[in-house]
Amino acid sequence: MTPVQKLGGLVLLVLVLMAGAAGVAWEVQDWRMGKRLAEQLSEQSASHQKDLDAITGEAWGQQRAEQDKRLAAEQRASAADQQHTKELSDAQRNQARLRDQLATADVRLSVLLAEDPASGCNVPAAPGAASVVHAARRAQLDPAHAQRIIAITDDGDNAVIALRACQAYVRAVAP
Repeated sequence: MTPVQKLGGLVLLVLVLMAGAAGVAWEVQDWRMGKRLAEQLSEQSASHQKDLDAITGEAWGQQRAEQDKRLAAEQRASAADQQHTKELSDAQRNQARLRDQLATADVRLSVLLAEDPASGCNVPAAPGAASVVHAARRAQLDPAHAQRIIAITDDGDNAVIALRACQAYVRAVAP
């Protein structure tokens, strides 16, 4: 082997060693970068998870607040419904008692008479009728007519009670 060949072999060997060292250095660098990338991804994942937890917590809080509002509105509506039911049953009981008193003649309905001296058409008051109004003349109504009037006022009372219940419901539901 000539010295030129030995020199060429030595240069070739140095080049092979340098290429091998560069390959190892490249792999070490790749491993370090992979490790850094994994750490960064882990940090990003943790940060992302914190954000998701915060968003989820806020959503749960809003949902609880809405449920509390709905429950309060339901309780107000229930209380209003109970009040409406009580008013309605009281009115119906009073109307039934008045109908019974009219039927048994315990109570009589009467009307005030308008005195019109020009027409000369005054209806005389029933004889012996006791009245709170001393000066006015009154005429007693037929019990059948009185029953019809009581039925009409009963319907009117029920309508007023139902209207109040609807208004209370709207107030309870409306923000």
